[in-house]
Amino acid sequence: MLRAALTAATLTLASLVQAETKVPTSQAEISLGFAPLVKEAAPAVVNIYAKRLVAVRESPFQGDPFFQNLFRDFGTSRPQVQNSLGSGVILSADGIVVSNYHVVGMATDIRVVLNDRREFTASVLLADEANDLAILQLNEPESMPYLPLRDSDSVEVGELVLAIGNPFGVGQTVSSGIVSGLARTGAAAGTGQGYFIQTDAPINPGNSGGALIDVNGDLIGVNTRILTRSGGSNGIGFAIPANLVAAFVDQAKAGNKRFEKPWAGATGQPVDADIAESLGFSRPGGILISALHPESPFLAAGIAPGDVILAVDGQPITSGAEMIFRMSVAGLGGTAEISGIIGGQPDKVEVALIAPPEVPSRDTVVTSRRSVLPGVVVSNLNPALIAELGLPLKEEGVVVEELGEFGSQVGLRVGDILLAVDNTRIEEPKNVEEALQAASRRVSITVERGSRRVTLRFRL
Repeated sequence: MLRAALTAATLTLASLVQAETKVPTSQAEISLGFAPLVKEAAPAVVNIYAKRLVAVRESPFQGDPFFQNLFRDFGTSRPQVQNSLGSGVILSADGIVVSNYHVVGMATDIRVVLNDRREFTASVLLADEANDLAILQLNEPESMPYLPLRDSDSVEVGELVLAIGNPFGVGQTVSSGIVSGLARTGAAAGTGQGYFIQTDAPINPGNSGGALIDVNGDLIGVNTRILTRSGGSNGIGFAIPANLVAAFVDQAKAGNKRFEKPWAGATGQPVDADIAESLGFSRPGGILISALHPESPFLAAGIAPGDVILAVDGQPITSGAEMIFRMSVAGLGGTAEISGIIGGQPDKVEVALIAPPEVPSRDTVVTSRRSVLPGVVVSNLNPALIAELGLPLKEEGVVVEELGEFGSQVGLRVGDILLAVDNTRIEEPKNVEEALQAASRRVSITVERGSRRVTLRFRL
């Protein structure tokens, strides 16, 4: 018995010595600890300190339980420096770094600190608030340690993972867990959009933008948010898949300042159990197309309302967010294979991956100083503007892009569809300038806002 125990101890010690010099490659080695893996991966995970100027309104009613809500926009607006702390991951030897938009978005000063305490300034190459990703370039980088990107479609539930970041600003920290879910959409993460890998590896404030790596040290995702009631980790964290990160890097290197994702020009709803039964499907899955824009590439490929999209490039989909994710990973300029029930039969079609078109051409008008609302920017709607403002596909007419000096004070909002000013019907952008110049002292503006028609009234 003693001899067997000594033999086991000797084998364990030998394994430990071996594990100090290489990344774990077997379950036996993994069980001994993650130290060799962390030693290789941690240098490529950085701490990010960002500063941004924000306008803060100082109101004399601040703190008053009644009047502070009534006079929320009252008072003087003053610039104030806001600091943010997060993490990032170096993706190439020349200093390309990925982080979250909410860490570095709109920052005026970005400082990146490596694990070995070297510091670099950085500039934003590409940032996208909707996907909460930003690509940075370190200024005057040396040869940088970096993490390779793994094909996130090959990730499986149950894989061991490590989350590396700077939670609560205490310094670089590593936590372990498993992949606990795939294909999590924005609803699971508490937002209306996105597509995520779920993990139970503890992720806390400050971990945002940090690395989620596998046991080979490859990056499978960028930690972005948690689902929590307390503000700390409850074992439900979300990471943006590496395949989308790769698409961002490609566009950043191509010189894009904002992320351009393919436009579907389609709306639909997930096929749940009830819809599946009504369609005669054996199980739920896919998206039932309910509407298509006249310029939609899906319409051009022969897809019609009532068809069901089941897969994009061979990958099954269950939501609109998942479909857009698959198209975004494929990238602009090519095609995607769409599989589903098309025209009542199982079929596959090739759909062009295009940016939302400027058809008809955008006609933009800025109201003059002679109008009652100077500086308001309005344009005729087209697919590009619909996508930019997140409006329903069916919308048409003239939309508010910027509010000018007094637009917000009279109740206008970006995305409002202008229907009439006083008794003048708005059919094209130039009508807005004409109507606002001719407005009476009691002005009435009718807009469509979402599914509601709203009338704004004010006196000059």
